[in-house]
Amino acid sequence: MARLILFYRLMVRPLLDEPVRTSLTVLAIALGVAVVLAIDLAGFAAAGSFRSSMETLAGNNDYEIVAAGGVPEDVVGKLAQLPYSLRISARIEDYAAIDGKRTVPLLGLDLVAEGQNHSEAASAFENPTEALKYLADDESVWIGQSLRYHTGDRIPLLINDRMHNYIVRGVFPDDEGNAAAIVMDLAEAQRALGRVGHVDRILVKVPEKDDGGSSHVASAAEWERRLRGPSTRSVIDGADSATIAAAVLPEGVELRAAGTGTSENRKMLAAFRWNLKLLSYIALVVGAFLIYNTISVSVVRRRAEIGIVRALGASRSTVLAAFIGEAASLGLIGALIGLPLGRLMASGAVKLMSATVEALYVSSRPGAIALGADSVLLALIVGVGVAVASAFSPAREASLVAPIEAMARGRREYVARVHKLRDLVIAVGLALCAFAASRAPAIAGKPLFGYLATLLVIAASALAIPAAVDLTTRLLTRALGAILGVEASLASQSLSASLRRTSVLVGALSTAIAMMTAVGIMVGSFRETVRLWMNDQVPADLYLRAAGVPAADRHPSLSLEFADKIARLPGVATVDRLRDYEISYEGMPAGLASAEIDTRRAYHQSEFLSGRSTQDVLAELRDKNAVVVSEPFANKHRVKRGDSITLSLGASKPTFRVVDVFYDYSSERGTVVMDRSTALKYLPDPAPASLAIYLAPGASLIDVRREIEGAAAASDSRIMIFSNRDLRTQALMIFDRTFAITYALEAVAVIVAVIGVAGALLAVVIDRRRELGLLRFLGAASWQIRKLILVEAGLLGLLSTMAGVVQGFALSLILVFVINKQSFGWTIRFHWPVAILLAALGVVYIATVLAGLYPADVAIRLNPIEVVHEE
Repeated sequence: MARLILFYRLMVRPLLDEPVRTSLTVLAIALGVAVVLAIDLAGFAAAGSFRSSMETLAGNNDYEIVAAGGVPEDVVGKLAQLPYSLRISARIEDYAAIDGKRTVPLLGLDLVAEGQNHSEAASAFENPTEALKYLADDESVWIGQSLRYHTGDRIPLLINDRMHNYIVRGVFPDDEGNAAAIVMDLAEAQRALGRVGHVDRILVKVPEKDDGGSSHVASAAEWERRLRGPSTRSVIDGADSATIAAAVLPEGVELRAAGTGTSENRKMLAAFRWNLKLLSYIALVVGAFLIYNTISVSVVRRRAEIGIVRALGASRSTVLAAFIGEAASLGLIGALIGLPLGRLMASGAVKLMSATVEALYVSSRPGAIALGADSVLLALIVGVGVAVASAFSPAREASLVAPIEAMARGRREYVARVHKLRDLVIAVGLALCAFAASRAPAIAGKPLFGYLATLLVIAASALAIPAAVDLTTRLLTRALGAILGVEASLASQSLSASLRRTSVLVGALSTAIAMMTAVGIMVGSFRETVRLWMNDQVPADLYLRAAGVPAADRHPSLSLEFADKIARLPGVATVDRLRDYEISYEGMPAGLASAEIDTRRAYHQSEFLSGRSTQDVLAELRDKNAVVVSEPFANKHRVKRGDSITLSLGASKPTFRVVDVFYDYSSERGTVVMDRSTALKYLPDPAPASLAIYLAPGASLIDVRREIEGAAAASDSRIMIFSNRDLRTQALMIFDRTFAITYALEAVAVIVAVIGVAGALLAVVIDRRRELGLLRFLGAASWQIRKLILVEAGLLGLLSTMAGVVQGFALSLILVFVINKQSFGWTIRFHWPVAILLAALGVVYIATVLAGLYPADVAIRLNPIEVVHEE
């Protein structure tokens, strides 16, 4: 009880006496916790529910059979002939746009087989046998109830470049907004998507026990051997199972565990979420500085009380526990406030993260945001843990204060002064360690040493700040006095006199500014690199694609007849038919692209890592098993010029020679590019995904565009046409949308820092009541006191900006050349986004100065007679 009373009187009551300062500190912690929680919740919602409809209707299958360009449909029949009780489900999977707007998954199912198998897909329908009545009707579809259609309604669907009208024959239950899908019969899906003769996936469910009622349970490896072609042969009707399996699965067709594709994408998304989560901890790092400052101020202001309770018998552990308890209380309150705030922020973060995931990784349908026990525990650990950890050092110093020294007012600042040179030497050592860490390679695909380097830079900056602040304020004192008057000179000397507190404030704000600067430089450099790359990569006059919504893994195609019609238009010189596929390489998703090499040689000027000319490189691709790979692909799979790679394409597994590596910023997944004629040997589907159209000399862009629109109307094709300028503009819009979540995180970190500065300045005013009261008693006017506080705020902003820009430049080098390179495989050209940085820094500086208005008003309202009387 005695300790509780001591805690209340020494810690709680002073906090309650200063509600504004306490509220600002708690708000800073709450914002930091809210950001971390929001990113954690949004990560699961945005990245954890991609392809949710397809996975929901996939059933509890054991294996999936896939191939780039589709699996030949005769494999389904051959699988059915195997002497095992297999449940086989063929699938067509794509996307359709309702009224050309909302995009939802489109699934083609063999409804007869699904009804017989009683799988999850079939049980999703209210009456599976009723569905079979409409199999012969090409206009029949079944939809999820969350799409708000009813049986008998007509639904217009944009599939690739064609609009189709279907009749809703049934509605199946789904999760609201999560598993909405459109289902049609497999044969109609093949026709609508132009995939006659192929299916996208074959799902296989193996029996739990071997046939004949045997209690033997075959292992996963044994079933894979049976389906692929086992090494131990068992004769069945005169043919061994190895021969049967070899006939069923062509060489290029891949057998893998069900859900492997999802696992591959999740593996790739893990790096993105890892980077984003670490970025969200910036606000906590800033909050840690502010907690450190809050406890430091508490120690300074309560030195007399500490001396008294120590003289009366309180142990050092009791004093330590009291200050740790104060920090834990602030952290707990901040965490509890951060919980609902984080849940609220998560809604906006999901939208921003979903845009990034869909643009760079995989089609995503945001799931529900679940605030569970894990999230609550995370918030409490983060809030209380950071508060306690950041308060330990000042709390420990408070416990070590000897009673006889408790009334020595200048002792603490003296210690800070004599140690600033020692701290500067340590800072130099940490900076050297950061440089060494930045040179280390990635571990398991994660730039762990890169993140260590950023932490070392932040620590080095924090230790170097006291010396930098002391030197700067000494140099500025006379100049400020001459320019702004005696109030500015006093403000500068005051910051120098309270060096420890000033250093912590500058450290907090400069860290936020540094991260804002670093990420701003990184994103600005990336944006400028993409802009320059787009100028080289978009030489065609017009670009044309299907009106369906594209994504990293979604490539709507155009009909071949329409593409040929465009190529015959009088104003068109040539057309580059482009096609994209999803492939899997070494357990990671990647892209496969084909292009007409002769056209590329004539019009493109791509940049290759070898420095060779575009014509020389592309000449080696013509009609050969040769490819060029993107830089992200080369970095992920450690592929270089001259190596060979083996790809599973259709029913074959050919080997290709890597001719060169090209710079590419369109996909983090990595891309393999080959000649169109070579691709058609293995993937005989000539329908292009997009067209690059080059005009004949003297042809009018406007006239040719009208001719294309007329041809599209005549062919009933729904297309989107872009000029090269339009495409570059759209690409940059997608880029900005992709990095919107990054900008939002930086804004929150700066807001936390500015709030912290306001709280700290208020603490400074309260702690300097004696000094300010004496100034008023000696005749200082109200406007002079206000000017003094605002100049201090301005100096804090100036010092923080200077330190932040220097620190941010160092961090940007690590982000651009280490973390980005090791995480995503992109080489970025360094670029200073001067206008954006100046605007952002200007806003932060103005906000810092404005943060001093309320503390200045508090200082003016002090009664000088009462202050002197207290003294």
